[in-house]
Amino acid sequence: MRRLATHQARINRRRFISALAGGLLAAPLAASAQQAGTAHRVGVLENLEAGANVANLNAFRQRLRELGYVEGQNLVIEYRSADGRPERFPDLAVELVQLKSDVIVTNGDEAASAARRATRTTPIVMASSLDPVGTGVVASLARPGGNVTGFHFWASPKLGGQRLQLLKELVPSLSRVALLWNSGNIYSHLVVKETETVASASGVQLQRLDVNRPWDLERAFEAAMLGQVDALIPVDDYLTVTDRVRIVDFAAMSRLPAIYGLREFVDAGGLIAYGTDRRDLFQRSATYVDRILRGTRPADLPVEAPTKLELIVNLKTAKALGLTVPRSILVRADQLIQ
Repeated sequence: MRRLATHQARINRRRFISALAGGLLAAPLAASAQQAGTAHRVGVLENLEAGANVANLNAFRQRLRELGYVEGQNLVIEYRSADGRPERFPDLAVELVQLKSDVIVTNGDEAASAARRATRTTPIVMASSLDPVGTGVVASLARPGGNVTGFHFWASPKLGGQRLQLLKELVPSLSRVALLWNSGNIYSHLVVKETETVASASGVQLQRLDVNRPWDLERAFEAAMLGQVDALIPVDDYLTVTDRVRIVDFAAMSRLPAIYGLREFVDAGGLIAYGTDRRDLFQRSATYVDRILRGTRPADLPVEAPTKLELIVNLKTAKALGLTVPRSILVRADQLIQ
């Protein structure tokens, strides 16, 4: 009985988190069995708790409503999170397959890989992926093949140079910048090249710090301090995104201005981010889900790139660093965090 009670408590917690993510109330969940014959079942698999990804999940669900899908009537959403424990992904992915999900939507490469291993027939839509080709989830972006398609969040490599320009605008005295990057990632090479071009033109010296594994971060942090850098730029990569809290904390403790590629860094306390609007990717993922439910094969839908960028500024962090954000940045910002 104790084991049964514990299992039921876990189910209740999962439903409660789903409700926080965007209003998925107990009633629609309870009605899922009644709707089994008529409702489409969409599984969602990610590493973050719903509360940590609420903006993106709400954007996804809102777009589904606009497309005519009503939870509790013609739609059931089965939400599963690994809660930061990637070893849980295989079991969670199998569970979504066993629930006979019509489509599985994933957030992150590990979730996509787990779903791909769990099924070769159920359609999978990657709402946000780092490197779907490199991880072997799809054959190519233009022709993904198999049962997986979706979106990656690598924007134009030129953003590397544009981020440095923004940082220079924020800190005019900038002369030496530490660049955290993964030399094993092709995209990182392109970003670094663009950043170096702008650095050379603006008189900024870059200190490239290669980070291929989690334990490389501490060595990179130490090298940045020994190099007496004025600021920090992490290149978006699976490792830097996963360890964003460590990177943001290092920047804060070292009093280093830093610019990032994703708003998740700013949400964690980072100074400024300029890059892909992932809420837009989740909205577009809902459109892919709709097309698949209407009969389009995932193999016929290319893995698409981001089309919308956002500039987020954390004014609280700027104040803590003793920085005054210039009006030229304030008027361009999509969001200012107080």
